[in-house]
Amino acid sequence: MDRIVYLNGEWLGETEAKVSVFDRGFLFADAIYEVTAVIDGKLIDYPGHAARLKRSLDAMDIPMPVDEAELLALHKDLAKRNSLTEGLIYLQISRGSQDRDFVYPKDMRPTFTMFTQAKSVLGNAKWKTGLSLQTVPEGRWSQRQIKTVQLLYSSLKKTEAQREGFDDVLFVEDGYVTEASSANFHIVTKDGTVVTRDLSNALLHGITRGSILDLAKTAGLKAEERSFSVDEAMAASEAFITSATSFVTPVVSIDRTPIGNGAVGPITRQLLDLYINDRLAHGMPIASA
Repeated sequence: MDRIVYLNGEWLGETEAKVSVFDRGFLFADAIYEVTAVIDGKLIDYPGHAARLKRSLDAMDIPMPVDEAELLALHKDLAKRNSLTEGLIYLQISRGSQDRDFVYPKDMRPTFTMFTQAKSVLGNAKWKTGLSLQTVPEGRWSQRQIKTVQLLYSSLKKTEAQREGFDDVLFVEDGYVTEASSANFHIVTKDGTVVTRDLSNALLHGITRGSILDLAKTAGLKAEERSFSVDEAMAASEAFITSATSFVTPVVSIDRTPIGNGAVGPITRQLLDLYINDRLAHGMPIASA
C-alpha cells in the first residue's frame, strides 16, 4: 500500500500528492527541511528539531504553517498512519508558489509536506566498520546554519566520492574542516578530548551534535568547540560524524590515511552507546500513553 503523506492540511496517498511546478522550492530551492529519527516507536530529539525548524523559517522569513502543538501532533499522526516504528520523518516547508520571479511577495502561502521512510536506523553496518572520507573544497553557500534544501553540491560531491571508493566527503574551507556532506564531524585527540567545530554560519547547528556534547560532558569526557585543520583530524586518535539518522558513526580514514589504528575507537563506541540508550529511554512516544 502507498505511504500516506501530509500536504497542506490533507492526508494523501504518495502517488496522489502533487506540488505545483511553480513552487519556489522547486524553482529556487527556496525551502527548509528537517529530519527526525524514529526508533522503538519514539521521536528522537524532537524538541531540538522543532526549535531549529523555527530558527530556519525565521531566517528565511517564511511563516510557520502550524503551531507547536499541531506540529507535534502531525508527526505522531503521520507515523501512526504509516505504522512507522523505526525510520525517519521528513518535513519540508517552501515559501510557496508564484510565477517564476526572483522577487517574492510577503503574503505567500507556504507549501508544507511531510512523509515517512521506514529504515533500520539501529542496523547501521558502518557502526562496526567505520567510514572512509575524502576531503573536498567547501563549495556550499555561506549560510549553512539554515537547514535549506540547497543540497546539490553535497549530493554531487558525495556521489563522486562514492564512485572513487569513499563513503562520504569532508568539506574543507581555508584549511579547516567544516563538516561532512550531511553530518557534523568530530575528532578525539590523543589525550581523549572530543573536539567539534564551534557553531557559526560555516556549518549546520546539528541537533545530534549538541546532544553528544552534553552526553560527553555528563560522562566526564573533556570536550572542546573550536576549529581544527585536516592535518589535526588525520593525527587524531578517533573521528566520527553525527546526524539525525546516523547518530554517532565512526570515521576510520581520511583520504585513505587511517585515523588512529584505523578501527572504531573506544570513545566513539561509548558515545554511540550512550546516545542510543539515552534516546531509547527519553524519546517522545508516538502512541498515546
